[in-house]
Amino acid sequence: MRVADLGLDPRIVEILKKQGIEDLYPPQADAIGPALLGENLVLAIPTASGKSLVAYLAILASVQRGGKALYIVPLRALAAEKYEDLKEFESLGVKVGISVGDYDSVDPTLEKFDVIVATSERADSLLRHRTQWLQQLSVVVADEVHLINDSDRGPTLEVTLAKLRQVNPRAQVLALSATIKNSDQLAKWLEAEHIKSEWRPVPLKEGVYHDGLVHFTDQSVQEVKKAEDDISGLVVDIMASGGQALIFVSTRRSTEALAKALGSHVRDELNEKNREQLGKIAASLAAVQDEPTSMAARLAKCIGNGVAFHNAGLTNAQRSIVEKEFKKGRIAAIVATPTLASGINLPARRVIIRDLNRYDVNFGLTPIPVLEIKQMCGRAGRPKYDKYGEAILFAKDIDEIDDLIEEYFLSEPEAIESKLGSEPALRMHVLASVATSHVDTEEDLLAFFNRTFYAFTGEVAQIHGKIREVLDFLQKEDFITRHNGFLRATFFGKRTSDLYIDPLSAVKMRDALQQARDDRFFHLWTVCTTPDMPKLYLRRGDYAWVEQKIEEADLTFPVEDYDFFLAEVKTASLLDDWITERTEEEVTKKFGIGPGDIRRMTDQAEWLLYSMGELGRIFTKKKVRALTRLTIQVQYGIKEELLELISLRGVGRVRGRALFQRGYKTLKDLQKANPSELARIPTIGSALAMKIKEQVGVPVDVREIEGQAALGDFP
Repeated sequence: MRVADLGLDPRIVEILKKQGIEDLYPPQADAIGPALLGENLVLAIPTASGKSLVAYLAILASVQRGGKALYIVPLRALAAEKYEDLKEFESLGVKVGISVGDYDSVDPTLEKFDVIVATSERADSLLRHRTQWLQQLSVVVADEVHLINDSDRGPTLEVTLAKLRQVNPRAQVLALSATIKNSDQLAKWLEAEHIKSEWRPVPLKEGVYHDGLVHFTDQSVQEVKKAEDDISGLVVDIMASGGQALIFVSTRRSTEALAKALGSHVRDELNEKNREQLGKIAASLAAVQDEPTSMAARLAKCIGNGVAFHNAGLTNAQRSIVEKEFKKGRIAAIVATPTLASGINLPARRVIIRDLNRYDVNFGLTPIPVLEIKQMCGRAGRPKYDKYGEAILFAKDIDEIDDLIEEYFLSEPEAIESKLGSEPALRMHVLASVATSHVDTEEDLLAFFNRTFYAFTGEVAQIHGKIREVLDFLQKEDFITRHNGFLRATFFGKRTSDLYIDPLSAVKMRDALQQARDDRFFHLWTVCTTPDMPKLYLRRGDYAWVEQKIEEADLTFPVEDYDFFLAEVKTASLLDDWITERTEEEVTKKFGIGPGDIRRMTDQAEWLLYSMGELGRIFTKKKVRALTRLTIQVQYGIKEELLELISLRGVGRVRGRALFQRGYKTLKDLQKANPSELARIPTIGSALAMKIKEQVGVPVDVREIEGQAALGDFP
């Protein structure tokens, strides 16, 4: 089916033509009719089969009829990708916005956009803040809707869809999914047309490697020239045909170790021009670092050899460089953890899955689900670049080959299940339903949860029992009142819901606020005891210093769960080290994490400290100022003495400390400062010196500073 024959605005046809899109793939052709007619649709097709284009065209058709669209994605990186895609159509007069994070705000600017791309958590928080424009939506797109199966993100996506359908029943719902066993069940829940296909634009060959041979499902066998190790042979082999490789392993440590080991083999296959380009990319990594770390140095070394590792320990900027340069074809191979498979669009000609098991804290070594393996395999084959893609697993012995083919390639992926029945998820979403007046009575609440995928696929009586238990907890802890079946949220309940934290976190914060203690470490430890804060578990060498920290901080430990308590204290110690200005390198080494982990931990702690400060306005106003200051310290990783300096744009922990050490301790000091002396400070320079002077109310012409430089006032 040709795009030009769909009756679309000719300008849309022209934009797609410039992108090389003139014909629809078969699954797109099946889906486009219902999509353009405004019907609900579940589209379950493999990766890179064009799900997004169907959604984009439905959005554009609706917006051109005066509608408004919300595009929900699971990850911030995916939100950025979809935002850039949709901005290609802004020449039609379509205004595109993006909203991620900042859960305690309505953001009135979003109303002016025709299309808003948001994470499911942000969409949920907008519903909690009773955002009016959500009732004007004509299209809701739920991308990667199979992630309802995910215990972290799934409940929020599920509840958000159920609420949007209830407050705005006329809105079209487009749910985009990987191929899953029960996509028809999802379609029935959403009252949607169901289109499922295994068709791919690039044929996928699936096989199992053992002892120099790949045994494919089509009965063909391919010999791979042996190298020093099996994976090097597979990578060098695909490079010889002009392809790239993605290798999936189960741990972060393995990503680094394997990338390093592959480097020497890959480098030998590169020409001089490749090596020169890679050298520049490796050097550019230094430019995106606030502070140098050994992880960045290791990544740069790997990239210089044509290989990169990709895991959650990298910063967003580092991951972005790896992804961009791989897409350009400059990096020959990426070794990644499975999280990359559900992230942004990053295909390769050959996907190699080395590890089929991973470690689970509760169950030890467990098999990776078939659905996830298929998601990884789906990354093989780049449309427009590759005539085929290859997905290869590893067999330990010859007898295992047929078993792996049967289990992973010839079987359907598992059915997805709602994870809304978990107590933390129900606590959050039951409270939100009451706090936003989405429901007024217990009967309304049960009726709303009857509309969820959880109720659609489960035992309704069991679900009602769990909800009543959660209501008992919320009433006992003073989040809600219950009278003659009517439910009302207290001010504490409303504020907890708006802050987008688990009610149990709010209870722990409230109890700590009501204690006499107000020292810094006690506050840091309090937020680390909440279920909303990820924990750093102890390694063998950590016990002595963590127990010493407990003694120093005078913390009372619980009778049960001592190991969990130790993990909370270790996590609080990371935050404490960060705000005492330990370098990123020192923190990553001491705690065994990457720079990206520091960002994630401090971002979450910043949000929880902000939330604790907001709850302090209800319970203990005298602690609010200290918590506000501590929140900023965690955000920037600074001692209290730098708080005034980092209020300046362009000044963070490194530059703030540099100014302080030169005697510029306050904004008043900077008002009196000679701009040429400021510019002489390493990391400041003339451009920032000028901006600093402007911000403290003493504008300076950059030519004046440069003139002083020419006279030799500073180098």
